[in-house]
Amino acid sequence: MSGEFCVVCGRSDVAVVDGVCAECAATRASLVHVEGRPVVVLCPTCGARKIGQLWQRQGASTLLAPDDLTPLLVIHPEAGVRKIRWTEAGLNPLLRQLEASVDLVFRGARRTETVKFEVKVEHRTCLDCSRRTGHFYTAVIQLRAALDGPREKPPALRERLDRQWETLMGESRKSVKAALSWKEELPEGWDFYLTDTLSARSLARLGKVRLHGTLKESATLWGRKNGQDVYRVTFCLRVPVDGGVVRPTAAAPVERQS
Repeated sequence: MSGEFCVVCGRSDVAVVDGVCAECAATRASLVHVEGRPVVVLCPTCGARKIGQLWQRQGASTLLAPDDLTPLLVIHPEAGVRKIRWTEAGLNPLLRQLEASVDLVFRGARRTETVKFEVKVEHRTCLDCSRRTGHFYTAVIQLRAALDGPREKPPALRERLDRQWETLMGESRKSVKAALSWKEELPEGWDFYLTDTLSARSLARLGKVRLHGTLKESATLWGRKNGQDVYRVTFCLRVPVDGGVVRPTAAAPVERQS
């Protein structure tokens, strides 16, 4: 608007907001900064990150990535980020010395801001990995052959059941896969131990449908927690030899017209 000028530099040929042009506002304001020395807590076994009180598996990497670092940058509310370039100095894997070069737009003007900061990396074993290490489980899926099926030798039976299990796991959600703790090989099949009963039930029911099997559920008292009984649940899933295999149907005979 005619007659307006920047009260800092005196220019009148540029737009001003609250009496200050974009260039002077950028030099007086902090467009990009990092508060304090951030700490990233990650599990060295599975790569889960601790966000607040919860563990999250973003990329399942035990190394810091841009997805970990970008949220640490505090951007001015009037600035729009276009690109971030990261460089690192130092050799300490637990105290990362980082530099972010941020291309942004502030009040219509393009700028590049550079911020240097340190990130402390803390290694803590997540709850799931801790449970797996201690062989903790709340449910077990017993994968067995159908009672009315043909008799199979143990090695062939386990190989067949293992293939069917892998097919089932391929259709399962990530949360269900993450609940699987370990498996045990038995003469009569496999036992799969899980750290979450709801995930085990969902997986067992999916197996019943996808593998055309039968399912039996039972619970045993394991102990007490916070004054309540705690149960471990067993799901016995029996699948036939052709479970999950779609067989081609024979074509219907074509009647000849006389």
